Amino acid sequence: MTGFGRSEGVVNDRKVTIEVRSLNSKQLDLLLKVPSLYKEHEAELRHWASERLVRGKVELVVTCERNQGRTRTSIDRELLRSYFAELRSIAADLAPDADTDLFAQALRMPEVTQPPTEKLQEGEWQQVLNLIHKAVDSFDGFRTSEGDRLRDELRSRVEHISALLSEVALLDPKRTERTRERLRSKLAELQVQVDADRFEQELVYYLEKLDVTEEKVRLSSHCTYFMETLVADEQQGRKLGFIAQEMGREINTLGSKANDATLQRLVVHMKDELEKIKEQVLNVL
Repeated sequence: MTGFGRSEGVVNDRKVTIEVRSLNSKQLDLLLKVPSLYKEHEAELRHWASERLVRGKVELVVTCERNQGRTRTSIDRELLRSYFAELRSIAADLAPDADTDLFAQALRMPEVTQPPTEKLQEGEWQQVLNLIHKAVDSFDGFRTSEGDRLRDELRSRVEHISALLSEVALLDPKRTERTRERLRSKLAELQVQVDADRFEQELVYYLEKLDVTEEKVRLSSHCTYFMETLVADEQQGRKLGFIAQEMGREINTLGSKANDATLQRLVVHMKDELEKIKEQVLNVL
């Protein structure tokens, strides 16, 4: 979701620069900075940008600088005359012999000089809008490039979780036998005589509580769905986030039922991969 785009051009003797940058955000948080000359089009620009940029903490900045060689500053003659007369009167009254350039002082008084009045020329906004489109196209190109790299990374991490799940499937049957032997060993240590049939019944009940078959199936299904969603054409960032949450629930249940050091280590590796997936999914639109 991070990105950057820039464009610039000359529009009616003004250098116009467009910059678009974004950081991660669950929603679209759009900040527009537009010169007063183009303020009347700000609502139009915000609506268009909201549809185009989709998500992220986005800053779209439009700046313009007038060509200094064509700038003409106007002077308020009446105000200058008033300031000069007042300054001359004060000087004659307080310091008639003072050597002071009163005219220069009057020129520096407030509002004597005024910058030229900026007016939006016909067709000027369309030229600015073309530059904005160009900057956003560049911005989208940056996002696409980052998206390709991100897709490969997410695919690799989900594949790793699937590989770890395959190891769990191989170890799970052995876990049952290890649990059985551990209970028999504990009974032998306690030197307790128990009915064999009753022992098997209790063991079956105990092992059913530790059964992770459903969790393995659901986690495998979530991994497949994640991979399918990852290559979909539409914006899928939120959906990928929801799938990652479901994957987390199954992994946590696997860990709580594992009752086996080897399986617990595999679950820890899965959680590590999933946390990295959740971090990167925030970058997906």
